[in-house]
Amino acid sequence: MARPHIEPFVDRDVGFKKLLLPGFKKGIQYKMLSMDKDSGACTMTVQYDAGFKQPPGFSYSEMELFIMEGHLMIGGKKYGKGTYIFAPTGTALPAMSSDEGALGLIFYNFGPPTFQESADNHDAVDTSQQLKIINSYEGLDWQVPTLFPQTAPGCLLKILHLDPKTFGMTFLYCMTPGFWQDNISYHDVAEEAYHIWGTSWMMQFGDLPTGGYFYRPAYINHGCFKSDLGILAIGRTDGDLHNYFHHDPYSSPEENHQRAAAKLARMKPALYQWILTNEHNHLPHDFEFPDDAYSTKNYDSGIHMHEDGTAHGHASSGAHSHLNTPKVSKKKNK
Repeated sequence: MARPHIEPFVDRDVGFKKLLLPGFKKGIQYKMLSMDKDSGACTMTVQYDAGFKQPPGFSYSEMELFIMEGHLMIGGKKYGKGTYIFAPTGTALPAMSSDEGALGLIFYNFGPPTFQESADNHDAVDTSQQLKIINSYEGLDWQVPTLFPQTAPGCLLKILHLDPKTFGMTFLYCMTPGFWQDNISYHDVAEEAYHIWGTSWMMQFGDLPTGGYFYRPAYINHGCFKSDLGILAIGRTDGDLHNYFHHDPYSSPEENHQRAAAKLARMKPALYQWILTNEHNHLPHDFEFPDDAYSTKNYDSGIHMHEDGTAHGHASSGAHSHLNTPKVSKKKNK
């Protein structure tokens, strides 16, 4: 079971709980925003209490952290709001502490929250990706999206992380005051977002204020949307983000999936035909990443396709699938 569609959810409406999982030090509180109940992958709002201290260590899941308020000391350096941290699976973070406390968002992408105390990386760490710490507010410029088709003028991006294999990305985005887009959109990938500041409105789901969050599986209609005063938000996708724009607010995820497949057949007929016959041949070989093996067996787009071309959606649909999850055993840490 993948993550369900959650929209809208406002974390200001619920209280914090103490994080009491094995390995974690005292002084962390959390609000669960979404979770894959099979893998344990999740997104949480986290509060680090004043006086919090954590020794060096790593997670058995790829982890991302964004600081919204306060400060964290990481490896003896002070980081404030707007700091983005990307820690690949098994990659050790330096010691962390906070004198005043900090509020952040944390993403565990492949499995449940874990912390293994260690000054060294795990033996089986994937060295193709490195620990990343970015000052996103002052160290990056806003860009007009290069996604095509583009959103309406007034939506800008800062790319924080781009997965080199899937093109899944983590990014800041803003809507300038008076932003308005009058069409409906959907994507081939799951997306999630959290409002750091400001309120936007969407026709299907109403207002999403500061502290608002959504997790949206593939092929879910969203739009039209607007923001009167502007917003600042952080967003994530689990694959390459393509905008399918149309003007039918009542189309179902099944119909949107079929529209996307028809577009692929129309624009890339040779690839589409090969995909249709692939199960009778072999799984694709990745010439760019030859050591990787691909399977979509456990990927749930929320749509179940039959051999006759018909489809139906699952009531609890979702998708946040990384097909090449690094295999890091808890028995081999240093």
